[in-house]
Amino acid sequence: MSKWSERLSPQVQSIAPSGIRKFFDIAAKMQDVISLGVGEPDFVTPWSIRESCVYGLEQGYTSYTANRGTPELRQEIAKHFERRHNLNYNFETDILVTVGVSEALDIALRAVIAPGDEVLIPEPCYVSYQACTTLAGGVPINVPAKIENEFRITPEELEPYVTPKTKAILIGYPNNPTGAIMERSDLEKIADFAEKYDLIVISDEIYGDLTYGNAEHVCFAELPNMKDRTLVLNGFSKAYAMTGWRIGYALGNADFIAAMTKIHQYTMLCAPITAQIAAVEALRHGEKYMKKMVAEYNRRRKLIYDGFIKMGLECFEPKGAFYIFPNISSTGYNSTEFAEALINAEHVALVPGGAFGKSGEGHVRCSYATSINKISEALARIENFLKNHRR
Repeated sequence: MSKWSERLSPQVQSIAPSGIRKFFDIAAKMQDVISLGVGEPDFVTPWSIRESCVYGLEQGYTSYTANRGTPELRQEIAKHFERRHNLNYNFETDILVTVGVSEALDIALRAVIAPGDEVLIPEPCYVSYQACTTLAGGVPINVPAKIENEFRITPEELEPYVTPKTKAILIGYPNNPTGAIMERSDLEKIADFAEKYDLIVISDEIYGDLTYGNAEHVCFAELPNMKDRTLVLNGFSKAYAMTGWRIGYALGNADFIAAMTKIHQYTMLCAPITAQIAAVEALRHGEKYMKKMVAEYNRRRKLIYDGFIKMGLECFEPKGAFYIFPNISSTGYNSTEFAEALINAEHVALVPGGAFGKSGEGHVRCSYATSINKISEALARIENFLKNHRR
């Protein structure tokens, strides 16, 4: 009889399960757990956005749409990028609506990567980057970003990893899990590096609207000479509290988008029409709601950062997204041991930094996309854990 596991794809077998899910599964079986692990807004999608979907259903909008998405949504995305970033994208050829930004990431890599191509991936980074590169037949080349440089990546750090097989660089700023951002001057250096080695740039900007203080998000494609070689990935999940709607998009030159559309039409066909209707409303009238949510995230950011500093944990102050990435190596635990011991002793769930690449080891990711009360209680429990369980 066949041993079915031996007949699975070697690429699939080489990928470890997501390091994030393990602690969600543990937390689901426990009582009185405070989760700082979920990368999901605790807000409900604003009512006007939900209402637009309800109205669409009442009007009978339940069909397929064009593969690339409805013209109305693509036009709104084009207007948004012209208004926000002074970028001109042709809604007919340069924009693809996807089932979440996760699909956009997957098919972007599959569209541009040939077997054996290498992709430079600064880490710590979102858990899907390496896995999706591998599934596309590419080779993920992980480049550590350093806390001393606020987790920003530099050309000097990338340079030693370039080979004749290097085809693309995949970046995600504001960053999950660190909360780091790249300022315009930082990105300009990466742009020069991409030109020097003729690299395709895949820029995951799903957290672009979530920046704090004087930080201002710069879309990579708005840098000189970068629009044509850059695929910008974005969506509605984080800024508009629309995770369950599964609606994202990609912008790029017509050749990139046409290639992605081929994959999309044979796999997903189209994004749900109801989610596309809601996304149009989000772009037209959702900014005021988004700004209120960002202001609340900023309050939580300050609270959790101050809390970790007072505990004596080394901690980079996040400037974007809704994550903080404290260093717990002083406790004597590695990241996984710390997360396991904390959830068992104090019923606080967070994610080991090693889930986001080797350079994340010694850290843990905490999401502050939860209420002030829960953050305050979680900090008290973590402080109690440090008093009683240091090695």
